[in-house]
This record gives sequence, C-alpha cells and structure tokens, in this order.
Amino acid sequence: MMYQPVKVTSFVVREFLQQVNKTRAALTIGVPKENSRFEKRLSLTPEAVALLVDEGHKVILESGAGLPINYSDNYYAESGAIIVDSQAKVFEANLILKISPPTLQEVKLMRPRTTVFSFLQQPMLSSIVLEAMSAKRINALAYDLVYDKEGASPFATAISEIEGASAITLAAELMSNSNGGKGILMGGVPGVSPTEVVIIGADVAGTIAARAAFALGAMVKVFDNDINKLRLIQHTLGRTLFTSTLQPNVLRNTFRSADVLIGAMEYINQPHRDRISEDLIRELKQGALIIDLRLAQGGCFETTMEACIPGAPTIFHKHGILHFCEMSISSRVARTASMALSNIFASLFQAMAVGGGIIGLAQSDHGFSSGFYMFSGKMVNPYVANLFNLPVNDIGLFLPGY
Repeated sequence: MMYQPVKVTSFVVREFLQQVNKTRAALTIGVPKENSRFEKRLSLTPEAVALLVDEGHKVILESGAGLPINYSDNYYAESGAIIVDSQAKVFEANLILKISPPTLQEVKLMRPRTTVFSFLQQPMLSSIVLEAMSAKRINALAYDLVYDKEGASPFATAISEIEGASAITLAAELMSNSNGGKGILMGGVPGVSPTEVVIIGADVAGTIAARAAFALGAMVKVFDNDINKLRLIQHTLGRTLFTSTLQPNVLRNTFRSADVLIGAMEYINQPHRDRISEDLIRELKQGALIIDLRLAQGGCFETTMEACIPGAPTIFHKHGILHFCEMSISSRVARTASMALSNIFASLFQAMAVGGGIIGLAQSDHGFSSGFYMFSGKMVNPYVANLFNLPVNDIGLFLPGY
C-alpha cells in the first residue's frame, strides 16, 4: 500500500504577517539639515516619509531641514516624522540619509557602526573624515556608486537628467546682459545666427542638454571618446547633430566659434579621466560661457578645478571666459531634485523591507552593495580608494553568504 503525503495548509492573518515583516526589517532613519549655502536638496520629501513610516520605519528629521525645498516641519510631522531640534539626536539613528558627504563634526556625532548614505562629491570628502569614519567602523554608501540591473546608477541618472535640462536654461540666463553675458539669445532670430553650444560628454546629462538646446533653436555639437555613446546620442537626437571624438584639432576649431561650453563627462568608476586643457579653453572667443556639471567628480576643465576649493567663487572670469561652477546645479531646483531622489528611496527601502534590511539587501543585490565605499570601517571601493591612495578590501569578506 502506497502512502500519500498529506498536504498541510497553514493560515496566518495577513495583517499580522505584514506587521512581523515590517518589524523585522524596521530601521531608524535620521535626516539632518544640509549646509544650505552649498546644498538645498534633501533626501526625503514628506510623501516619501509617509511611505517609509507605513513600512514600519522610524524617521527622525532635524527641525528646518525641509525649509530649503519649501516643506515645513508640520508637513513632515503629519507624514509621521519625528521632528527634533538637536542634530545630535538625528545622528543617534542607525541609518543617516544625507546629500553631501558627512563632515568631520557629523562623524563625531555618529554612533559606532552607523550607516550613512550620501552622494560622493569628491571635493567635499577628505582623508581626515575617512580616518574618523574608519575608527568608528562606519558603513558609508555613495548614491553615485549604486547601480541597477541594467548597470546604470538610478540616483546619478535622475540627477543627470535634471542637470542636463537645467544647464541650458541656466546658459540662456547667464548669456543675457543683466547677468554679465554677451547679450545673445539661445536660438537666435531670422537674420541672426543661433547660439553654438558645445557639450563635452554624451552620457545622460549631455543627451538631455543637447535635446534642450535643440528645442531652443541652438546649434549643438557633442564630443566624447566613446564612439558607442556618440552613435546612441545621434540616433536619439537625429543626424543633424554634430558628433566627434575628443580630437584636439577638432576641439580647437570648434571652440573658436562656440558660445557655450558644457562639461558633462562621467568619471565615476572610470579607469581614466579626459579633462579639457587650459590651452584649449584659451581658444574660446571672449565672452563665451563655461558650465561644468561635473565639479563633484573633480571637474571637466582645468580652469574649473580651482572652484573645487571650499569657499572659492562659483561664478568667475578667466581668460575672458565666464565660468559657472557649482557642486550640483540640480540644487538650484532642489524641490524637483528631492522629489526625484525620494521616488528612488521609496523603492529602495521597500526592497530592504523584504530583503532583510541593509545587510540582507547587500548580500543579495550586488548593484546595491557596490554603492558602499566603506564597510565596517574598511575601504571597499577601488575607485574611491585610488582617489585617496588607500588600500582596498573586497566587501564580500564582510558579508556572510555574499
């Protein structure tokens, strides 16, 4: 006689099951105020806070943190955030969400083994801060280093889209007489030549900037050393777009007639850096405008590198060329940028909720774990380690079952 296995069915109240899952992966998230002089974006909007609180997380917000993006403390409190006046109380959380990298003072406020998320912003990071983080065995993740299944960084892509569009509207503003420009219109008028916009870099920011400039009637030329990116941008925007690799002679001839020069090269996790030399910048005609979108990655031009120094002016003239250099021009449209980032955070924390928290997600998702440049106080990202000449470790050594 054959014995048949007995199928056993269990019934669990759905609400109870959801509550257990939320409690198991619940996090205490601290959101401090940013230095509003340089950074107006915030990692979470009230709508995102409401989603996180509903998932069982606890959000502690420093009073006034949302004011630069026009969100009041009351709005955050109604969404479920705990508002505190003391920055020290925010840094008692086990996860800190920031935009700029942590400062030395902020690291001192952190508890040992705290996890902090931020953008990389290389000029804002220092060896002293990294040493302090290492001593406290901090886990540090940079949004720019996280990538999805397609191999792209969702955070960097969102910000690049905003910056690409903002660069053209900013260029149109700075070229007017009221802002010290030459007094020319981006698209020109009948009988007057259109503005010539040259873009260095055919990634997301460069593509969006080129599309926006085309829409205003400008003449656009795009340079990049990756022929596949040039092919893609030309297929996307049309055959009328001029594209070229970074050939010095072609650049020199192009610069002589350019009105606007936009730096949009991507350097994160790249083995080498293509930076436009000061000699080529001198070829630009007097009164031309340079906008460097990659100051947070070290800059696209030799003449903009001095703007990486803290306290340096963001707008200045050099060789008769107007330079605009801000760490992130998406901070000029901080509310839009914050909403875009919050949308990504909402899905990221939902993944954490079902994936066993930060460590569980890092174990199962290599794209997420690649975002850590420091884990348990050890440098684990080769790109960041090379920037500071530090030894690098494999993050898999610190993640059981990685």
